[in-house]
Amino acid sequence: MKTFITLIFVLTIGVAAQAQDKTAEVKVETIEMSIVTSTTTVNKEEKVARLYRRANSKVKKALSFTTKRNKSKLA
Repeated sequence: MKTFITLIFVLTIGVAAQAQDKTAEVKVETIEMSIVTSTTTVNKEEKVARLYRRANSKVKKALSFTTKRNKSKLA
């Protein structure tokens, strides 16, 4: 009985989903662009970034300091 009710419920939901009104397709207006044949060159300075072997090596070194209180004590 439970299986029969579940099957009817699923079919009812499926039929209701198919019965929904579909929206009409929306046409998209296209824009025609012309091709530029001449380009102007602008001298820009290129910046060079330093490359380290490890990411954030200076930051990690600064944050990895230890103090006397960080060391474990033996009882």
